[in-house]
Amino acid sequence: MKNKSIVLLSGGLDSVVSLAIVANSSSEILALTFNYGQKSFESEKTASENISRFYKIKHKIIDLDWLKEISNSALNNSYKVPEINKFDIDNIDSAKESAKLVWVPNRNGLFVNIAACFAEALEYDQIVIGANKEEAVTFKDNSVNFINSVNSSLKFSSNKDVTLIAPLINMNKEQIVKQGLELEIPFNLIFSCYNGYEKHCGKCESCMRLKRALEFNNRYDIIKQLFD
Repeated sequence: MKNKSIVLLSGGLDSVVSLAIVANSSSEILALTFNYGQKSFESEKTASENISRFYKIKHKIIDLDWLKEISNSALNNSYKVPEINKFDIDNIDSAKESAKLVWVPNRNGLFVNIAACFAEALEYDQIVIGANKEEAVTFKDNSVNFINSVNSSLKFSSNKDVTLIAPLINMNKEQIVKQGLELEIPFNLIFSCYNGYEKHCGKCESCMRLKRALEFNNRYDIIKQLFD
């Protein structure tokens, strides 16, 4: 029996590859995109809408304006989004500092619990998140421990058997790009930048990780399409 899946869809690389992985094993998919006042929301909205149309799935935007009011993150506040060079991506101190500046209070925990409300009410079986091994190094809400802890909590917070899964949890960005290429995801539609420019800024940590992964896979054509 196929699962009914709710996908947390930002429109970025990780969420789109996760969607592509569960697409064939799901009888029904609902994509949720969250507006928490992030600088990149309009670009994420466009990307997630186009990707939902590409995969012919249902899509809903959830407004969380209040999260911006209590957040000091550079993602949804007036602070400048931190820039990082490719030599510092694997420097744990630099990466941790960048992560600290873009951290939004309990963001993934909130998103998952909202998705669980939809799952219980509309009888979906699983929630799909783009958590991955590379970002788990500096973002604890991308870790295996986070996934396991949430699943333990869902047993008590939901009257339905709802499971959180992370198809990319053991992959780094190079492997995620490779998986995306194999699954033929629409790379031209994704948006993974922390800033809200028309194209990827190429300077924030999210951009640098995506660009490095594309370089590793020799996909300079996609780099030109997304960044230039």
